[in-house]
Amino acid sequence: MSETKTPALQFRFDGPEDAPVLILGPSLGTTWHMWDRQVPELVKQWRVFRFDLPGHGGAPAYPAGSVGDLSARLLATLDSLGVQRFGYAGCALGGAVGIELALRHPERLASLALIAASPRFGTADEFRQRGVIVRTNGLDPIARSSPDRWFTGGFAAAQPAITEWAVQMVRTTDPGCYIAACEALAAFDVRAELGSVGAPTLVLVGSDDQVTGPAEARTLVAGIPDARLAVVPGASHLVPVEQPAAVTDLLVRHFSTAWQPAFDSTTGQMAAIVAPPVKPVLSAAPPQPAPRPEIAPAAVEPQIMGRPDPYDAGLKVRREVLGDAHVDRALAQADEFSGDFQEFITRYAWGEIWDRPGLDRRSRSCVTLTALVAGGHLEELAFHVRAALRNGLTPGEIKEVLLQAAVYCGVPAANSAFKVAQQVIREETTPTE
Repeated sequence: MSETKTPALQFRFDGPEDAPVLILGPSLGTTWHMWDRQVPELVKQWRVFRFDLPGHGGAPAYPAGSVGDLSARLLATLDSLGVQRFGYAGCALGGAVGIELALRHPERLASLALIAASPRFGTADEFRQRGVIVRTNGLDPIARSSPDRWFTGGFAAAQPAITEWAVQMVRTTDPGCYIAACEALAAFDVRAELGSVGAPTLVLVGSDDQVTGPAEARTLVAGIPDARLAVVPGASHLVPVEQPAAVTDLLVRHFSTAWQPAFDSTTGQMAAIVAPPVKPVLSAAPPQPAPRPEIAPAAVEPQIMGRPDPYDAGLKVRREVLGDAHVDRALAQADEFSGDFQEFITRYAWGEIWDRPGLDRRSRSCVTLTALVAGGHLEELAFHVRAALRNGLTPGEIKEVLLQAAVYCGVPAANSAFKVAQQVIREETTPTE
């Protein structure tokens, strides 16, 4: 087990020290023990490296808010151990880390297996909603519903010990790290980049997976140039646990036959590095330097002289705070009459003000709620209560904001605000089984 310090991850090795390294990446809410049934066979050919996500399995609780952060911590851990090149198999969030490695660090990756993975996991709203539930109720509701998401009904009924093990794994995870991992999945979207994955790839999915099922697997196979699909019958999301023998056999066959060599013998270059070709100069003679103009060109790119347009940044912040569903609905309802207003608030309210570094989003939510109470804007208050929960305020903190507003904005205004906020909080923090 590793030294417990950031940014290194908690890890363990199994297998001969001189064998090639094969990394197994875990799913959200699990520990490296989800791979226990694969290890005895894999160590016959590989030195198996397993790691825990931050705050999982007793690992140090240093939250990682992006898949890129997780992959960077993994590489830092491997660098400290002298591991440069490896195969990688990851399940769900672990699979997202594998895709990130393939895209950003192709020279490190010899082969890739993506299990119960997707180029985009559901919607950002779904994972941010899960974070709100954990922040309000703790991990127990998520833990109790995990077997329904992870296993088929028949397996869960026949294997009560494994089902209870799954519940306890989630229940003992650090809530802050779990929420941060939800944020990482909410922001993960590499659909447009799949064509750049150069490692030979196995995409493996359970036939009954209702979380990231065969449809998501086929999206990966269609987008990744050198990918093949394996569907495991009678398995749900945590397929390495539910069908260990089938998964082990598929991994052994894939990594035995599709391990990309470090160097291409014909070029002497790293085979996994994909560099864009240099466009040749189409002229018979070497290009001559252009003569220096006596008068400076009249055309000047306008953005050089001013600030970048804040619209795109504003749209990103608006989606993160209010949710994709709300923003999509607002933009879809815009017409010739209201479209300019939607553009205005996206650019200036969200791109200029909400994106300023002077206050964090929790503080901005407190200010916004108070202002909406003062103005009596109850419809706007409703979706900004949802935004406040997304931005990290607890229901208790929202209550304190409204109590403060009662003193300075008036009891009748606060009375109406409490009714709106109470309904929204019930909707947003009630776990869905």
